[in-house]
Amino acid sequence: MPDVYRAPMRSRRNDIDPQQTIDRALAIGLVGFGDAAADERLARRVARFADVADGSYVWTRDADGLYWLGRIKGPLVHDDDGASVDLVHVRPCRWLTDPVLEPDVPAAVLATFARGGRNFQQTHDPDVGEQTAAIWRERAGGSTDERP
Repeated sequence: MPDVYRAPMRSRRNDIDPQQTIDRALAIGLVGFGDAAADERLARRVARFADVADGSYVWTRDADGLYWLGRIKGPLVHDDDGASVDLVHVRPCRWLTDPVLEPDVPAAVLATFARGGRNFQQTHDPDVGEQTAAIWRERAGGSTDERP
């Protein structure tokens, strides 16, 4: 079962509108984070993100509180075009075309978002992978194909 991650896609810069970052990611099929407040830990965060397996599920939440489910489908790239919204360390991601309403989001995903923070992080729960996969199958045209 593929892993499940939380991707807040919120810049560490407070002058960046988080909705613009999410709009860009959803529109062109990306998931990632930026360079703002770069420190010695950034290289480790980027390396961990690069090591996430293709096909892993990723959840994000927009400014309206709607949840979006995607699947990572390619390698890490540096996207200079995303600098204006601080979304430069990115991977291709296939997002579902419609958001998932909160009552349908797995409880472990909600708990991960409730902790807050701006880091890309794995959701650790024994059931979240299957719960997320079921949502993906249902909303991705009924496909049981687990490929991204």
